[in-house]
Amino acid sequence: MICVSRAEKIYVSYGQDPIPMVKELLSAINLQGMIPAGARIGLKPNLVVARPAREGATTDPEVVEGVIQYLRDCGFRDLAVLEGSWVGDSTQRAFQVCGYADLAARYGVELIDLQKDSSHIRRVEELELHVCDELSRIYFLINFPVLKGHCQTKITCALKNLKGCIPNREKRRFHTLGLHKPIAYLNKAVRTGLVVVDGLLGDLDFEEGGNPVQMDRIIVGTDPVQIDSYVASLLGYEPAEIPYITLAEKLGVGKVFSGSDEVEVVGARHTTSRIKSARQVEELARIVREDQACSACYGSLIHALGRLRERGLFSRLPEPILIGQGFKGKRRQGIGIGSCTRGFASHVQGCPPTAREILDFLYEQLA
Repeated sequence: MICVSRAEKIYVSYGQDPIPMVKELLSAINLQGMIPAGARIGLKPNLVVARPAREGATTDPEVVEGVIQYLRDCGFRDLAVLEGSWVGDSTQRAFQVCGYADLAARYGVELIDLQKDSSHIRRVEELELHVCDELSRIYFLINFPVLKGHCQTKITCALKNLKGCIPNREKRRFHTLGLHKPIAYLNKAVRTGLVVVDGLLGDLDFEEGGNPVQMDRIIVGTDPVQIDSYVASLLGYEPAEIPYITLAEKLGVGKVFSGSDEVEVVGARHTTSRIKSARQVEELARIVREDQACSACYGSLIHALGRLRERGLFSRLPEPILIGQGFKGKRRQGIGIGSCTRGFASHVQGCPPTAREILDFLYEQLA
């Protein structure tokens, strides 16, 4: 596989129209210049279960479609979507339910079920890892994780998404090894060329979906450690709270995100239209008063409130928490979220702020 240099920046686009968003991001980073002509390119979505993207578990096929269109426009033809769903579900069924069978047929892209692939051993320090053979045929791997929470590892994004590149028996073994160490080591064994994060809809705290939070963003970068640590802040965590992130950094996979100067916004089409809230999201939102809130900002607030609920602090929050463009230019008492509420006596800056920034601000209000 090609060895690429790590980018100094993460690129973000906000909006609800993934195909043009993705193509704009790839042009900004000059993806074409990273891949030699004729290279075999692997496209690795997250199809952990056979559930459509609107439920918050799987990669929206339009995110992958945007990359396919860009690559084909640049003359690349040897493209393959490869995935192995989790133990107990069928990759073939996921290809159908999640829209990838149709996507592959329309663009002539190969679909590879890694659950049916043979494997080989790759060694990282003292750990032997079984990796699907198809990865040896891929020259440049594009990783398409979903920005979402996880009941065991707190978040799942770029680093953990490579778990789909190992056989089912190895997935079971990863759990016996505690998940964090083998996930970090796997990313040393399998090099990611580019990460394209589907941050449109991702579940609040469960890999299988069911409580999607609308975040309305796509994130692109070449360093999966940097991406995952940035995503951790979007979901209200510090990188140190997710051990596989810091382990991967120690292994030389990448560098932990260190600040907002590493983020470049390529497109900002903030929108206020939102999906109907699932039960858990609705419960968190009961203390929120919103007036024309952008979905990206609102999603960060929901994740911050979710973290406070986990810590048993949600019931102590003052009500209401105010958010939205309708509060621009207004001066009032109360707690405001985002730059639109800068006239409030107490507010957190950001357009949008991360869940981590909101969380730190709310901790101060509770002190």
